[in-house]
Amino acid sequence: MGVTAIKKGLVPLLIIVVVVLAVSGCLGREAPAGPDKAPPALLIDYHRTGGFAGVDDRLLLFDNGAGLVSTRSVTRDFLVNSSELQRLNLVFREAGFASLKDTYTSPSGGADFMSYRITFGNKTVQTEDTVIPFTLQPVIRELNAIITSRSTPDLAPASLTNVRV
Repeated sequence: MGVTAIKKGLVPLLIIVVVVLAVSGCLGREAPAGPDKAPPALLIDYHRTGGFAGVDDRLLLFDNGAGLVSTRSVTRDFLVNSSELQRLNLVFREAGFASLKDTYTSPSGGADFMSYRITFGNKTVQTEDTVIPFTLQPVIRELNAIITSRSTPDLAPASLTNVRV
């Protein structure tokens, strides 16, 4: 067998190898990515400011139970379980949060009033002391309790590291 015959036999073999590699995905193409898990959605964004002491507290809670509380002195991440999430959803539902007006403010204002901005789902309500709607008071009490319990060192559970939100 001559060199020419060997070259003629290699051409079809090389074509077959290239086709097999292309079909098997070994030519530098990446395999299609599997379905990515959607990132958690923001469930509650609560911000309270003002008062005599100059409070500036924020609470973020995601639909997967991951949360973050931030005050002037501490920032902590935490987790709430599904029953706590259900209870929070119930508190907002019982308050008729979705049907509240967007703003409740006092025409005269007040230097030492606390101001509150609460976002739940796609609805945001802003209010301040002295004009908080009666139905919204349990929501604010509940959110304040979460901030207090998660930001006080003696009461807060151990901080969770690597909580992805």
